[in-house]
Amino acid sequence: MTNPSLAHTGWWASLPLGQRTGVQMGLAILGLFVFLWCLAALLAPLPDPIGPAAAQFTEGARTTVALTVVSGLIGIVLGGLLALGKMSTARVFRWPSEFLIWIIRGTPLLTQILFFYLALPAMAPSLQLSEFWTAVIALSINVGAYNAEVFRAGVQAVPRGQTMAAAALGLRPSQAFTWVVMPQAVKISLPALANNVVALLKDSSLAYAIGVVEINMIAQRVQAESFQPVPVFLVTAVIYLILTTALTQFSGALEQRMATGRH
Repeated sequence: MTNPSLAHTGWWASLPLGQRTGVQMGLAILGLFVFLWCLAALLAPLPDPIGPAAAQFTEGARTTVALTVVSGLIGIVLGGLLALGKMSTARVFRWPSEFLIWIIRGTPLLTQILFFYLALPAMAPSLQLSEFWTAVIALSINVGAYNAEVFRAGVQAVPRGQTMAAAALGLRPSQAFTWVVMPQAVKISLPALANNVVALLKDSSLAYAIGVVEINMIAQRVQAESFQPVPVFLVTAVIYLILTTALTQFSGALEQRMATGRH
């Protein structure tokens, strides 16, 4: 008699790799949304101090994911622009890009968040934003600087023969870069960009320093009210672990998909 588990494994292995990784990415995102949707119901039956604060933990988790998604998307766009600026032959683009990347990569993220929240409005009061959007700007610029190096490495990984072949076909350098080099560079860079988003999820915890009501802020409040740090921070760690696991599964499937596509 055929072992059902082996039969299931054989069915899964028989699928093309592109379909398997697509299913894995879809399940990871679906699992993330289901977890956020059901989190309050999962925490509510737990004893004090977790149960009464279930709704707060849920809102904190959703704020954390929102910070990650918005900052991650902006950071990808900003990283691409900074990479183009750093690789530009025009000093007016190259020098500011190199300077910004140097500053951001060389200073702590917490310092950057506090600068945008406290120092920048002191210099320009019209730039005072809400805590959430201040955190988004700081996180976006931070991850954008790291994404710039990822994009630059992706461009450098494209074989020079691709550019030479494009020139032989009559394409101008700008056309060759836009239509030949960049699509391949983006494909090469995607796994590393996804890993940066996973790191961004954990880095977003620093937003509590300026009052953003994310998971860490909720944990601090509940702990201060209950004086029970052990259950509070255990639950907080489990929530972070589930969120990062979902994103890591998505990132791993994407990396496998991209690696296969290059062979």
